Amino acid sequence: MRRIRKPIRWIAVFAVLMLIAGCKTMSINYSFSGVNISPDIQTVTVDYFPNRAPVVQAQLSQLFTDALVDKIQSNTSLELVPAGGDVAFSGEIRNYETRPTAITGAETAARNRLTIGIRVIYTNNIEPESSFESTFSRYEEYDSSQSLADVEEELIDLIIENILEDIFNKAFVNW
Repeated sequence: MRRIRKPIRWIAVFAVLMLIAGCKTMSINYSFSGVNISPDIQTVTVDYFPNRAPVVQAQLSQLFTDALVDKIQSNTSLELVPAGGDVAFSGEIRNYETRPTAITGAETAARNRLTIGIRVIYTNNIEPESSFESTFSRYEEYDSSQSLADVEEELIDLIIENILEDIFNKAFVNW
């Protein structure tokens, strides 16, 4: 019986080693976060996203650009370069608006909605077929008893977080 167990162990060890070696030679990187980036892609460029919305929120451009850089740096091993990256993000803020969404019987707003829309151009210089241009839009609602100034910072953070997740998934998570 011992003679049979020993070869089985060696076969199992050999199979695991082959599996590990095979994973290292594959042409894509895989992690449990779902990020799927070719090993040929080493650098990323993120341009400043100017605010071209009809209503301009003063800090939104810088907040979004910085948040995009942080998202990429914390979830990938790509090196940030000022220009000429293997992949690049550019675009603009196209929409920033608040409007009522629920009207009460007294014809006043019960809820308001803050919407942000951002046009993103993703250029992949290594795998051009995965490049895209899309507008990502998200919103958050707030009670009309609150002024926008009171909740704006929190709402912007939530909306940016959701938009960044959408952008990141489209660029780097190919399900």
